Amino acid sequence: MNKVLHKSETRGHANHGWLNSHHTFSFANYHNPERMHFGVLRVLNDDQVAAGQGFGRHPHDNMEIISIPLEGELEHKDSMGNVATIKQGDVQVMSAGTGVHHSEYNKKDDSEVKFLQIWVFPNKKSVTPRYDQISINDIKKPNEFYQVLSPNKDDQGVWIHQDAWFHLGEFEAEKTSTYTINKSGNGVYAFILDGEVEIEGQKLSKRDGFGIWNVEAFSFKSISESRVLLMEVPMTL
Repeated sequence: MNKVLHKSETRGHANHGWLNSHHTFSFANYHNPERMHFGVLRVLNDDQVAAGQGFGRHPHDNMEIISIPLEGELEHKDSMGNVATIKQGDVQVMSAGTGVHHSEYNKKDDSEVKFLQIWVFPNKKSVTPRYDQISINDIKKPNEFYQVLSPNKDDQGVWIHQDAWFHLGEFEAEKTSTYTINKSGNGVYAFILDGEVEIEGQKLSKRDGFGIWNVEAFSFKSISESRVLLMEVPMTL
């Protein structure tokens, strides 16, 4: 079993006024050669966008991009013709493939948006770009991890071009669970959204990140009321 711990305060940080962002892995002006990626998980940004502000139209290619709003609403527009609003309780995915342009704006003038921006290297290059989003309100379950992303089009949640599985969990205090790896060779990066938990004896707090690999399953315990994102990904690029 291998482990890596990234405490919340060790993340990269950039405050542009309109955008306050914390970077778990190297991104933009934050460069840490020891924090480039976790397997195919390339970017994990914890973003806060000010009222009436946002990301102008910009390009992406050959990347699987997942957005998970934590608070507020974000308007998405892209070169595929999609115009959509994502909010807390939604998961959005965009396969950039051969190339796509998009913008993301907080249309509210009285509240900020908080969301996770996640990039995963795909297992297929130059695919046709695609967009999808779902509401997880109908699939979430209390005190257990529920799947929100997989490699399978017909499975629960959104899908991406990679052998990856994402699970969210909302737990009361003193609840336990076991997570079993879906594909041999994969690892799991846990990101603590709220509360305090323990994974394989490692205590973790809000916005801590913890990677674990070379394991078939691992134990989880909520110390307090908590919310956790598990990202299972291949460990080799």
